[in-house]
Amino acid sequence: MKKLFANRVLNNDTSDLDEVFKNSANPENISFAGGFPDQHLFPDNDLKQAYRDAIEHDGQGIFQYSSTQGLPALRQKIADRMATHADVQVSADNVMMTQGGQQAIDLVAKLMLNHGDAMVVEGPTYMGALAAFDTYEPTYYEIPVDDNGMNIRQLRKTLKAHPEIKLIYTIPDFHNPTGTTMSAKRRQALVALANQYDAIILEDSPYRDLRYSGQNIPAIKHYDTEGRVIFISSFSKILSPALRTGWIVADDAIMHALVGLKSAIDVQSPNVTLAAINSYLDQHDIDDHVATISTSYRIKRDAMLAALDQYFPQNVHYTRPNGGFFIWVTLPEGIDAKTLLNDVVLPQAHVAYVPSACQFASRKVKNGFRLNFTSLNVETITLGIKRLGHILQPAPVIVPAASFAPPILT
Repeated sequence: MKKLFANRVLNNDTSDLDEVFKNSANPENISFAGGFPDQHLFPDNDLKQAYRDAIEHDGQGIFQYSSTQGLPALRQKIADRMATHADVQVSADNVMMTQGGQQAIDLVAKLMLNHGDAMVVEGPTYMGALAAFDTYEPTYYEIPVDDNGMNIRQLRKTLKAHPEIKLIYTIPDFHNPTGTTMSAKRRQALVALANQYDAIILEDSPYRDLRYSGQNIPAIKHYDTEGRVIFISSFSKILSPALRTGWIVADDAIMHALVGLKSAIDVQSPNVTLAAINSYLDQHDIDDHVATISTSYRIKRDAMLAALDQYFPQNVHYTRPNGGFFIWVTLPEGIDAKTLLNDVVLPQAHVAYVPSACQFASRKVKNGFRLNFTSLNVETITLGIKRLGHILQPAPVIVPAASFAPPILT
């Protein structure tokens, strides 16, 4: 039967994502693999009431077809939030609601990419985005990241050599998977390069509100002078992933095209859910909720970093993020993190992480892994890192690279 499937399906391997969820769901494992928020921090009672209030207020109309772009009142709230939290001035007409951030990525890929089209991704990057892009079979150009985000010097060289590049995908705020944040200087330089080479920037920023230390930096979209930055985010990390509600911010011409694509895919996002979120935002200060979860996540980040400092050997390098969900670990060269996970870490330590290979478009960098610190309590985090550190102790002593970016890509 597979001969009936389109090439885009046959060429799209989701087994790495499946492994992440399988290892995370196994109760025998301490799982640092899934990018999960802490479910104990969900405002479940407030969301239940918001659904009830929205249905009572809107009546039967809430169950009817609605706008493809989504509820205008909710879009206006997001536009207002973009102004106050990202320093981006847009109207509700420049906002469209999506089925989570994942649909937003897929819509932009569908809009931009033909088979073989050139695009830039960071190395490493969000593996769910790679799964979405892979469907459209682009030609990838991988740019390393360091403690200040995407390597702009390398990007400049790549664009000069390949001016046909159409799309640049970046996660500038508390990057998935490294946890690092792109500096303001690099954001400005990125926009200037996109202008120079006529490329579109896809700014994926679902973790932006979750800062635990340091100062906020304006979104890349803030520096956009030609309407070529598409900003996407979601409520998954700050309210609940099960809401499956994200949004796209784009200028008029791009938004018009994206609305047409979404209309053809699913007509609209669920009106009941959008109305409930809008009701929740009417009744509650979401910044208070974000402050609550940020306090909890800050404690967990600090606990993981303290455990890493105590239990990991000196020849293993890891990032120290100012926010978000993740810490990135780089092992000495020659160690395959996936083989180590399957042959030693899971069977002996019962600890799970996400190996690096599936987080690179090239799939060639194997000596790293991603750790999530938000979903577990402090005691479990400490125990899991202790177990993992014990496994890593026998590793040969090799001087680590100056940054976590793999040497073969710098």
